Amino acid sequence: MIGILKSILKSRTGGSAAEFTLVLPVLLLFLLGIVDACRLIWTVNQAEKATQAGVRYAVVTAPVASSLTSFSFLNWGGTLTQGDPIPANYGTMTCTRTGAADPVCQWTGTAAWATTPVSPQAFTNITLRMAYMLPSLTGDNVVITYSPTDLGFAGDPNGADAAPLVTVSLRNVTFKPLVLQLFRGAASIPLPDFRASLTLEDAAGSESN
Repeated sequence: MIGILKSILKSRTGGSAAEFTLVLPVLLLFLLGIVDACRLIWTVNQAEKATQAGVRYAVVTAPVASSLTSFSFLNWGGTLTQGDPIPANYGTMTCTRTGAADPVCQWTGTAAWATTPVSPQAFTNITLRMAYMLPSLTGDNVVITYSPTDLGFAGDPNGADAAPLVTVSLRNVTFKPLVLQLFRGAASIPLPDFRASLTLEDAAGSESN
């Protein structure tokens, strides 16, 4: 019996298996880390493309702040006449949606169109266009802002008087690394906000390139 025990203690036949067992967890974490890095880059690229597609759609279709296309700046402030440039002090509209509720546009500044009606369909259309690039997004993630510029002319007969800067942003976007899910279930990490901006164009179409 003593001889058998001595032979077992001197045996080296299982050394490779033991070493592999020790190295395997580190190797798996390393491989998952590489996969997560690629997935993170892919998700960031999706989010950036989503904002770019969303703002392109927003500037050539009906705006969420719907009366922007019909509001006349003639005599605004008691000074503007037909063809006068519009000053960049007419306020900012920020449009958001929570859950299944209709979107809400909040005004800051001295907005001439502060009581503008909101178009839920326009907000939905922009969100759906963005979802082609980032399927996981919802209306809660989307923020659409109309900021004043000095572009546009009072009494423009061909469309909206003002041409604000339209910014489409993504907020509260998260990423779920495989490594964290392995140890913490459905854990996720927040990503920074993403945004893209363009100047309003005709704001009257139903499609964009």
